[in-house]
Amino acid sequence: MTLYSYCLRYDGGAAPNPYHGVCTLAICKPAIRRVAKAGDWVVGLGGSHSPVGDISGHVVYAMRITQTLSLRAYDAFCCRRLKGKIPRWTSKSFIERVGDCIYDFSRPTGPTLRDSVHGEQNRKVDLGGKNALLSEHFFYFGDHPVPLPPHLRPIVHPTQGHKSRANAEYAAEFIQWIEGLGPPPNGLYGEPQLRREIMADSEGGKRCSARDLAEDEGDEVIC
Repeated sequence: MTLYSYCLRYDGGAAPNPYHGVCTLAICKPAIRRVAKAGDWVVGLGGSHSPVGDISGHVVYAMRITQTLSLRAYDAFCCRRLKGKIPRWTSKSFIERVGDCIYDFSRPTGPTLRDSVHGEQNRKVDLGGKNALLSEHFFYFGDHPVPLPPHLRPIVHPTQGHKSRANAEYAAEFIQWIEGLGPPPNGLYGEPQLRREIMADSEGGKRCSARDLAEDEGDEVIC
């Protein structure tokens, strides 16, 4: 089992997408999505300049991967069973707007981008991740992140990229800690930190797209 940890500077509700009973990571973090497998854990930690203040060293979300699907298979899966993950960018519903199944593989010419939080400039990075990670065992805290205890602070990765190998000695302790916090898994214990921004105007998606691209360009840095 591998514990992946990274700094989630921009928590907009799409990556991860914690809705419809399944937490999914289908865009952003391409290096993690290419190699993570069922049984691994992915942890998003807060940044020092988040919309809710300095939350560095705080857990925004943690998910135990229960299934991995190629992006093509994820699109088919969502069309059959998780239609709520397919974005409806003009909807007045935030949850419908931030769906993460943003690539339509139904055409023989290749995947087309649905109107969503990402633009064409994100295509190479998004598709470069190859897979979608699905979890039916997750904790999402959003704008109410939970501080790590001091003995787990070494998993914090404050810069671009992520930690995996360096987390080996802390993985079992992290799982024991997060499972013992009290809140049952699969609950939503906060709202995405950028919810208001995304719903405020039509430019919200463009801002997310640009910021995610800048973050993901450094995702290959692994510790």
